[in-house]
Order: sequence, then C-alpha cells, then structure tokens
Amino acid sequence: PNQSPPMLATLPLANEVSMSQTPRFSTIWKAAQPFAVGGAAGSFATVCIQPMDMIKVRIQLQAGMPGATTSPFSIAAKMISEEGFSSLYAGLSAGLCRQVIYTGARLGLYDQLTGMSKARNADGKPLPLQQTAACALTAGGIAAVLGNPADLSLIRMQADSMLPKAEQRGYSSVVAALSCIVRQEGFLALFKGAAPTATRAMALNLGMLGGNTEAKKHLAGLGLQGNALVFSASAVAGFFASAFSLPFDFVKTSLQRQGSAFTGPLDCVAKTLAAGGPLRFYSGFPTYYFRIAPHAMLTLIAADKFKSLLK
Repeated sequence: PNQSPPMLATLPLANEVSMSQTPRFSTIWKAAQPFAVGGAAGSFATVCIQPMDMIKVRIQLQAGMPGATTSPFSIAAKMISEEGFSSLYAGLSAGLCRQVIYTGARLGLYDQLTGMSKARNADGKPLPLQQTAACALTAGGIAAVLGNPADLSLIRMQADSMLPKAEQRGYSSVVAALSCIVRQEGFLALFKGAAPTATRAMALNLGMLGGNTEAKKHLAGLGLQGNALVFSASAVAGFFASAFSLPFDFVKTSLQRQGSAFTGPLDCVAKTLAAGGPLRFYSGFPTYYFRIAPHAMLTLIAADKFKSLLK
C-alpha cells in the first residue's frame, strides 16, 4: 500500500505544536501588553515634546548663573541661531530609550498593580484613593531605577554643548553616552542621581497616573464619557504631575549634570535653599508645565487609544 510522504505525516504533529503554543503566546502577550503600550505611548509623546524638554533642562542648568535668562523663547532662539534647529532634539535617542524602559515599566506596573488590588478587593468598586496612590508611587519608583541609565545619558547629551569645548564629549547616540560614562566613571555611575530620580518619578506618577485615575472616577460621575473624559482627566493629571514633581526634577538635573558641585541630594537642597530660597526649586515652572502636562496628556491619550485598538 501507498504510504504518506514523511513530510505529510508530520503535518498533524506540527499543527498540534503550533496550537499548543498559541495559548502560551497569548498569555505572554497579555502580560507584556501594558508595558508595550506604555513604551509606545511614551515614545510618541517624547517625539512631540522633546524641544520643550531641552529648553527646560537649559533653564535649570543656567539657574543662578550671572546674566542667565530664564525666558524659554530667548533660550530657544539662541540655541537655534548658535547650534542649529537640530539642537532642540539633542539626546532624542536617549529620550526614546528612556521612554521604552521607564514609561513602559511605570504604566505597565501601574496596570498590573491596580489590577491585582482590584482582584483582592473583590467588591467591584473603584480603588480608594490610598490604594491608587500606593500603586502609582510603587510603579514610579521601580521604573525610575530601571530607567536611570538612559535618563542620565539624556541629561549628559542635552548639557554637553554648554561645557567648554575641551570638556565636551560630542555624544553621537545614547549608546555612545552610556559607554563613555561606564568607561570614564564606572558602571555604578549609571545610577548616579537614582535616589532623587526615583523620588521625582514617584511624585510625578502620583500626580499623573493617580490623578488620571481619580479624575476619571469623579468626572465620569459628572456625566463625562468617551474622548471628553479621556482628555479632561489627562489635563487634570498633567497639572498635578507638574506641580508635584518639579522640585525633585530640579534636584535630579542638578546632580546629574557633568561636573556637578553637589555631593548628594541633601547637599543640593541645602545649597539651593541658601542661594535662592524655596522658589529656586520652581525655576522654569511655566516651561516645565508646558513640557510635562502635554507629555502626560499625550501619553495617557495615546495609551488609551492603543489599548482600545488592541482589544
């Protein structure tokens, strides 16, 4: 009798393997999806907001310098005339790397933590404020430590052109910046400023993710729904994210700049208070707000749309 070719005889087995692997892939993708959505949403927002972030960093680095201006328009005009339009996008590769790691982790962890908290409550009600806050703080702190190397390289790339010519590194990419830092300062230098970075991220996450969740809950009770609800909640979240996080962002940026004169976060706080008082920590608040609030809004809106598309 005729026998099936060996290749055809193995087809049912191959189909069985493929079918058995599909649920496993589905499970892996379901777990990874919040992290992928967060990274994609953060990257989209960063491409849109990068020039504002660059100007914000310049304002903070120039704070207290004799004759330095804090006008975002003057700084932008000077950068474009002296360094070219592309200078507004200095460090973009590091910024995107940071978003994939940091925003992917904080949005992903926040979704996981809030999901587990709701499952434990088992009453079907929205999470109370204290649980929402705890999830936001935890996700922000963990994600910030993971993303600190990329964040440090972003600051170094953005501040490089402000150094004397002899001290400039001329970083060509985030990989070049990371390699230079490790080679010259050691591996642990990648986590310089991790404590204030994590603290800042916890404050920002509390305002952004916690604020977004709470705003949605209360605005939905007022009858808002759909795109109006998503936009309004993200606007509220953007304001609180800015107000909560700027002092910590100021300390983080001061510590991470090349040749920083501060020995640590407390030293930075003490010297800044002595030099300019509490309001020095809010240097560049308008620019910071117009950088953080739109970024938070774009991230939250993009994440919401990406989740809808993937359902």
